[in-house]
Amino acid sequence: MPIYDAPTRDMQFLLHDCFDLQKYSNLPGFADATPDVIDAFLEESGKWHRDVLTPLNRVGDQEGCVRHDDGSVTTPTGFKDAYQQFCENGFGTIAMDPEYGGQGLPLALQYAVSEMTSASNQAFAMYPGLSGGAWRAIYQNGSDEQKQTYLPKMTTGEWTGTMNLTEPQCGTDLGLIRSKAVPQDDGTYKISGQKIWISAGEHDMSENIIHLVLARIEGAPDGIKGISLFIVPKFVLDADGNPGERNGVSCGGLEEKMGIHGNATCVMNYDEATGYLIGEENKGMRAMFVMMNEARLGVGMQGLAAAEVANQNAAAFARDRLQSRSLTGPKAPEQPADPIIVHPDVRRMLMDSRAFVEGARALTYWTAIHSDLADKAEDEGTRQKSDDYMALLTPIIKAYQTHKGFEATCDAMQVFGGSGYTEEWGMSQFLRDTKIAMIYEGTNGIQALDLVGRKLMADGGRYWQTFLKEVTEWCADNKGTSDVLDGYIGQIEATKGELQEAIQWLAANGMQNPNNAGAGSHDFLHLFGLVAMGYMWGMMTKTALEKAGGDDPYYDNKLITAQYFFSRLLPMSTTHLVRVKAGAEAMMALPAEAF
Repeated sequence: MPIYDAPTRDMQFLLHDCFDLQKYSNLPGFADATPDVIDAFLEESGKWHRDVLTPLNRVGDQEGCVRHDDGSVTTPTGFKDAYQQFCENGFGTIAMDPEYGGQGLPLALQYAVSEMTSASNQAFAMYPGLSGGAWRAIYQNGSDEQKQTYLPKMTTGEWTGTMNLTEPQCGTDLGLIRSKAVPQDDGTYKISGQKIWISAGEHDMSENIIHLVLARIEGAPDGIKGISLFIVPKFVLDADGNPGERNGVSCGGLEEKMGIHGNATCVMNYDEATGYLIGEENKGMRAMFVMMNEARLGVGMQGLAAAEVANQNAAAFARDRLQSRSLTGPKAPEQPADPIIVHPDVRRMLMDSRAFVEGARALTYWTAIHSDLADKAEDEGTRQKSDDYMALLTPIIKAYQTHKGFEATCDAMQVFGGSGYTEEWGMSQFLRDTKIAMIYEGTNGIQALDLVGRKLMADGGRYWQTFLKEVTEWCADNKGTSDVLDGYIGQIEATKGELQEAIQWLAANGMQNPNNAGAGSHDFLHLFGLVAMGYMWGMMTKTALEKAGGDDPYYDNKLITAQYFFSRLLPMSTTHLVRVKAGAEAMMALPAEAF
């Protein structure tokens, strides 16, 4: 059976040593996040995810969810009990507002715990993950009455939430939505239509499910300008605020999926269901983007989580599996062969994954800190900068980390050789489960187009200019610290220069031929991802250098991984730049009928 041990040491390094959450102790929630509190959360959460949730991962894959004749859905054996424990332990309420029963702690700590949930059982993680996004959408856009009505029970987990966007005729192009909303005299709406691929749309783990549904009010403008967002509970609440009559919403079927079998992915039918408008009419996309952006950051975190657990299992296998002798002579002469971890190509795959995971974890937590600063910082300048970073980095984290996470998971399977291709070792499930992260919440291609087409030139290019200015200043401030760091800073600056060259090329050629922007968007996003990861590895290297050389080998190992990143991964930026500048000519030349 696959193993998982939460990387609490690496999480502590980031939260305490590298990013020092204590320096924000003047802000709401941060003062309570003392190192002792954080360590206690991480240690206890790590044990629970190892002992309770990890064993259920294979159960969920083998059993899947079951839809019954009455439209109800049963989750795999053990999921319901585990969910109750998850809620009792407060693992989903860490960063939620105390006004509604949350703990009000930093989002970075929530992401650390959520990483454990995704790594140990991605299908299970989607139930509280979708609820958290729905919670945030109501919190940001709902009326005071709606917040008081729904958020307390959603905080405790007694009620869960979903997001309902996709329909049979529309996925990314939400302007094609047909679901309709008919106003009623009492201020409610009757919602009718069908939604597909709705994660956690129906299940047996909570007493009510609060669906957030995009629909078009009769007479609204065409396209996305005419879409509104509605709360549509599974059970309409009675006068006391408790689940009452069943609403006109039902699960019409479960999708047969490649992976994440333990999550109920539903076809949802709305038949004049009672709904409640969130925010203004025809402003539903703005409200839904709050949920979608949070979900996209969470999906990016899934990419690194999948790579983490796959790499743990691959490394354990590589230490034990005996095959052939080392190229430099026997390393285990008492054995008939050496463990495969001595072979450079196996090391390549394991180190590619390790360097990616540690850099991606840093980028995810750093971005989570900026999410809090965007809401809580005392000065407007910091709030604006952090909000810009959230807009800029969301598509990068979602697309880059899920793409590289899938590659790392594939490499982990390769380490297992033929054993990885069998179900016995669990690597097949990791690969099948993590593929969806590249697709849902906006495909990675859509994220790349969003970055190039919207985020790059938003507010005159302020987002990326502010970010690169910070990287430039950090490099200047830390030159002369050590020869090692100076070398890495030179590489960061060179890669940043390549990114700026790519931006200039896109600005000059993307307007002239929009296909040039589309053709280069994937590589541009990956180039930007490498710059961001290089910045993270620069900060981690500086911190590790300050602490290395003692009895704790952690910091020395961190420096070795940094060396690998800067020598083997960051140089890939040059290839991405070449591909961006290749333009669209060769890509678009072949006639469609020739495919």
